[in-house]
Amino acid sequence: MEAELVRALEGLEHGSASVRLRAALEVGTAADPRCADALIARCAVEPEFFVRDMLTWALVRQPAEVTVPKLVEALGSESAQERSQALHTLSKIGDRRAWPAVTRGLLTDADDTVARSAWRAAVVLVPEGGAPDLAAVLATQLGRGGLETRLSLSRAFVALGEEVAPVLRTAAADPVPGVREHAIATERLLRDPDAGFEWALREAKRIMVGG
Repeated sequence: MEAELVRALEGLEHGSASVRLRAALEVGTAADPRCADALIARCAVEPEFFVRDMLTWALVRQPAEVTVPKLVEALGSESAQERSQALHTLSKIGDRRAWPAVTRGLLTDADDTVARSAWRAAVVLVPEGGAPDLAAVLATQLGRGGLETRLSLSRAFVALGEEVAPVLRTAAADPVPGVREHAIATERLLRDPDAGFEWALREAKRIMVGG
């Protein structure tokens, strides 16, 4: 391995975030498959979002036949950040061979960041005809978490398209108020994707009050 690339890989461990960012850029520019393991390992522990984003870019530049199996393996990690970053990177690569690895366990992960990453990856990787089954799993998460998490789930439903409408209609009659509200709001977004989520929630509340 060239000395410059070795130095760049060493830079991924530097104490300065700006140095790590430059190192990730250099490694990504080189696009050497031998760097994949180091990039994935750094994703698991990198504290800075903008550096993680560059690490993901560097991994996307690697051959998918090299990175995808390694990222799929990382989905079994005990580290929430490693699972989340692997899912995020798989969503950016977009190779549907990774689809079987986006399990129900990841889609319902107890960690909100992992679950959100799984939802985003799933809508990118789901095979043709798989949207209704995926929507049925996603529906079990309606009403979950704070505004950011609920918005992320709604966006996943919207990305799947009209095929998911029957699942949302069923959830809109759920006995749990939070689930019902989230389902109705997501239905509104499905009809009008340009509407804001907070508006959709207000509409859902109005509908629920009005019966």
